[in-house]
Amino acid sequence: MTPPRIIAGQYKGMRLQPVPGTVTRPITDRVKEALFNVIGADIVDSVFLDLFGGTGSVGMEALSRGAAFAVFIEKDNTAFHVLAKNLSLTKNSEKYKLLRGDAFSYVDKGFEQAFDYVFIAPPQYKEMWEKMVQEVDQNPSILEKNAWVIAQIDPNEYKVIPLSNLREFDQRDYGSTRLVFYINP
Repeated sequence: MTPPRIIAGQYKGMRLQPVPGTVTRPITDRVKEALFNVIGADIVDSVFLDLFGGTGSVGMEALSRGAAFAVFIEKDNTAFHVLAKNLSLTKNSEKYKLLRGDAFSYVDKGFEQAFDYVFIAPPQYKEMWEKMVQEVDQNPSILEKNAWVIAQIDPNEYKVIPLSNLREFDQRDYGSTRLVFYINP
């Protein structure tokens, strides 16, 4: 697999260091391009939360395309160090915050700001994506009105999740990746 890169915007062409091994599941350029085509120009001046940050590819793409600020959370020690190194390439540390630890704990505690976009791409086949969508649903104070929560999963993992605040509004398949979109109406 080719190393992740930023595909558009201010950091276009920036190559990111991959996380060695199978700890993370990198998003392909095709899926990332499709994701940001769906989001469109609304990414500009938004606040983005990249849970399970991995290489940082998605949150960094958001920053590259004009997001005002991004928060990255990563628990794995190796992935955290790779993410820190990748973020340093931007030379723009006032535009992001990197947090080490369990994403569930951070969502449960809350944040200093609310988010316009929350991206969820945890390890596959562990039901973590649905638990995190439910965790975000139960903590709506972390979301702006009309915020989107986007889960990246394998299509085989999908199931309808009972939610109190979020509403699923779209799904898109790209080979072995499905993006599931929720909104905080």
